[in-house]
Amino acid sequence: MGRGAAQAERTRRVGRALGWAAASVALLSGCGSDDKAPAACSSGARTVLGALQRAPGHVALEDGTLISTCVKRSLGTGEIQTLGFTYVAAANSELKLMRRTDDAALRLGFLVGAVRRGANKTNGVQLELVRRLEQVAGVDGPAGTGRAAYRRGIAAGEDHG
Repeated sequence: MGRGAAQAERTRRVGRALGWAAASVALLSGCGSDDKAPAACSSGARTVLGALQRAPGHVALEDGTLISTCVKRSLGTGEIQTLGFTYVAAANSELKLMRRTDDAALRLGFLVGAVRRGANKTNGVQLELVRRLEQVAGVDGPAGTGRAAYRRGIAAGEDHG
């Protein structure tokens, strides 16, 4: 299987896993939330990548929405799947760039930290998204000099992402 086909299969698996997790939580919770995810949360990976350019500073989407807010407020199956596809695509883009620059490791770490921050304020289904994002860079993060930048990014994302 080629790299493109393998990546497409991983993306499909992420979507299915997030969909099942969201459906399970919806059944268990029995009710929705009045706080809907802002429209900027579904604006795509390019928007997220553009916002991450400001990491470790103030990273916000086009309308000022924080990444963690998107995670915290995305409670429906479709919203969580959209976030999963968007954030995993953004994470994979940063992973490709990490071979050339530690800045990409910092941005990926920020994304992971911000998603952790948002997921910590939920009933748990978003933790699957955290797990998937953490897998992009590996268990301990990237090797070499990128590891320190990745950890700085995580800390910044958890603090104010």
